[in-house]
Amino acid sequence: MPEAIRAGSGIKRSTPRRARLLAIVSGSGVVLSGGCARASALSSSLDGLAFAFAALGGHEIAQLALTLGAIGFAVSTAIMLVRARARWAQDLAGARTENAALRAELDQAMALLGAEPQVLVVWPAAGDDEPQIIGDTRLVAAVPFPRRVLAFGTWLRPDLAQLMEEAVANLRARGEGFAMPLTSLGGRHLEAEGRAIGGRAILRLRDVSGARRALAELTAAHRKLLADIEPLRTLIEAVPAPMWARESDGRIKWVNAAYARAVEAKDAADAVARQLELLERSAREDLDRARALGQSYAKRMPVIVAGRRCVVDVLDVPAETGSAGIGIDVTEAEAMRAELVRMMEAHRRTLDQLPTAVAIFTAKQRLAFCNTAYRQLWGLDPAFLDQEPTDSAILERLRAERKLPEQADFRQWRNQLFEAYRALEPREHWWHLPDGRTLRVVTTPNPEGGVTYVFDDVTKQLELERRYDALIRVQGETLDNLAEAVAVFGSDGRLRLFNPAFTGMWRISPALLADRPHIENVIELCRPLYGNPDFWQSLRAAITGLETRESLSRRLERNDGSVIDCATVPLPDGATLVTLQDVTDTVNFERALRERNDALEAADVLKNDFIHHVSYELRTPLTNIIGFAHLLHDDAIGPLTEKQREYLGYISSSSAALLAIINDILDLASIDAGAMQLDLGPVDIRKTIDAAAEGVRDRIAEHGLRLDIRTPADIGSFIADERRVRQILFNLLSNAIAFSSPGSTIVLAAERRPDAVVLSVIDHGRGIPEEIIDRVFDRFETHSLGSQHRGAGLGLSIVRSFVELHGGTVSLKSVEGEGTTVTCVFPVEQTTKRIAAE
Repeated sequence: MPEAIRAGSGIKRSTPRRARLLAIVSGSGVVLSGGCARASALSSSLDGLAFAFAALGGHEIAQLALTLGAIGFAVSTAIMLVRARARWAQDLAGARTENAALRAELDQAMALLGAEPQVLVVWPAAGDDEPQIIGDTRLVAAVPFPRRVLAFGTWLRPDLAQLMEEAVANLRARGEGFAMPLTSLGGRHLEAEGRAIGGRAILRLRDVSGARRALAELTAAHRKLLADIEPLRTLIEAVPAPMWARESDGRIKWVNAAYARAVEAKDAADAVARQLELLERSAREDLDRARALGQSYAKRMPVIVAGRRCVVDVLDVPAETGSAGIGIDVTEAEAMRAELVRMMEAHRRTLDQLPTAVAIFTAKQRLAFCNTAYRQLWGLDPAFLDQEPTDSAILERLRAERKLPEQADFRQWRNQLFEAYRALEPREHWWHLPDGRTLRVVTTPNPEGGVTYVFDDVTKQLELERRYDALIRVQGETLDNLAEAVAVFGSDGRLRLFNPAFTGMWRISPALLADRPHIENVIELCRPLYGNPDFWQSLRAAITGLETRESLSRRLERNDGSVIDCATVPLPDGATLVTLQDVTDTVNFERALRERNDALEAADVLKNDFIHHVSYELRTPLTNIIGFAHLLHDDAIGPLTEKQREYLGYISSSSAALLAIINDILDLASIDAGAMQLDLGPVDIRKTIDAAAEGVRDRIAEHGLRLDIRTPADIGSFIADERRVRQILFNLLSNAIAFSSPGSTIVLAAERRPDAVVLSVIDHGRGIPEEIIDRVFDRFETHSLGSQHRGAGLGLSIVRSFVELHGGTVSLKSVEGEGTTVTCVFPVEQTTKRIAAE
């Protein structure tokens, strides 16, 4: 307090400072008293006060505090006033907005009320007789009445007016609502409805004249619609396909008679009452989902119709209150479709087996089918054909590959070909392809549109026709120039073909045969030269016979001395070929040959008899000579001089050679007589070869030759006559020694094959001339070929006969100046032959 007083006294003493403070406070008060100063101005004032406090002394603070308290109160009051004014402004804006919304709602309500021809009468309180009338009163009265007066008697009949007054009175007094129809004096139809709402009585008068007229019109339209629908209803009931209608929840609300029969119900009402379903559960669930989405449901499915499994096309269409559906029985159509598919597949398989190329194009000129022959004919890529290319694309590709006929104007040619798509009849084209083939192309229009191409490769057919024509011409020329007479008679017995030799042989004028006479007439023309009736009867039967058509062969000795061979041949077409050949010269020559043959056979018999007789007659004294010669070689008889011994050697060798010849002759005679038999048994090949070589070893040494035996160690054995095999080898070696040059080598080889044993003798002598090779195996055929050898010519003949008796073969290969090779092949399995080749 003293400090405040001091401050107060200080204030008086500090006049300049006080003046500054007052100026600041007054400035701040002006700012606060304005009420509309901003916070920034207030902040700056406070900053100024703080600065002033800092400038004042202690004795001035008390005075300043009192001043600031007053200023604070003023400031608080000003702030509260500002906030209140802002709130009042917001409340005023909200009220204005609410008022505008209420006005809009009121205008909307009035518009709604005015949209319908009606009048509203509102009594606000029970004791207030002045109602508020809303609406155009001209709707209920001819002349508008005041808004606060409702005089029922002015626009209603008295009785109706009284009823209305009583009803209004009860409504206002007790809140009893009512509703009654009225007819005004102006003829308007009204509907009066009274209600108590929120303590107010409200009467609504609505003009229903238009609604009544509309109702009448609707009733008339309904009756007309019923009349129009009745035939449709009758038709639906008569439709054999099940039909139904469902509620939105899927329950059946109507079915036709066909549906009732399908589910085996008494009638449609029974089917609806029992909710008998035609479709399976899964189908109904799909149908419900489609109906929920507002979509139609269409599907082909199997169902049981009256105890019979059928295929049905189900169609269910959604409606506002549910859906309606129908099930069309397509069992027969499905069966026919399946049968059609099987038939088409069968046709496709059949067409694939045909050698004729077939291609079917649709009405849009796209490939629908082609068989295997078509692919092979054109060599097109299967992947390209599987894409169903157009007819034009295929032609373009074939043209690019030069597989189509060359055309000067390809576009025009193609357009002419495509006229088949608009044609009514099939057309035929001939295509001559660059590769030399010829195609017969037939384009056939399809009933459903499109074209079927048939490509027939007639190249071979045309070639056959050309060959046939050429063959016919050649045959005609051949027949005309044959020396043999030819005539062809048809199945009717008439002459169809003859050549000039026929007319010349029977001395008939061709003009008489030009009219194709019957066989009877031809026989009469030929009878003068040959009158045997049996032959002509047989010929007639061979030509005209129905039951049997056998060939006829006869030799005719005609009256003129000529001999004719006649033969008939049945032809496949029922005709008969008659051939006549003049064999007069042949018969005469044959007779001469027969006579000569008989003479030769007699001579051969005489020769054989002579050979046999001589052989046997010579063998006995020869045996004696050989025996005595061997006896003379024995020293026990007595000594011989060298000259005697030399002569005795000549006698022995000559006797032995003569005995060998006689033995060969006897063997050949036995073979010819069929009396030769082989003594078959196992033959050791190596042993037999060595035995044959031992028999000629002296002669080999005498001629200065070498013998080379070539046999494998495991050559083994085979079944044969060992003595005859040894004789074969001995004869071959003897022949090789005789024709070999001194110092050369003779090879005796043996080879074993899976099915045969091969023995061969090879010499390196002079060889055999080519003109003699074919005769070296003949009997008594001998050629010295410049050597000193002079045999009987039986060695090789004996070899061939013995080898063939064993079932084998003999071959000879010789080259002049190089030598000769004789090969004998013996089969491993022996089959004895009794007759040798000549």
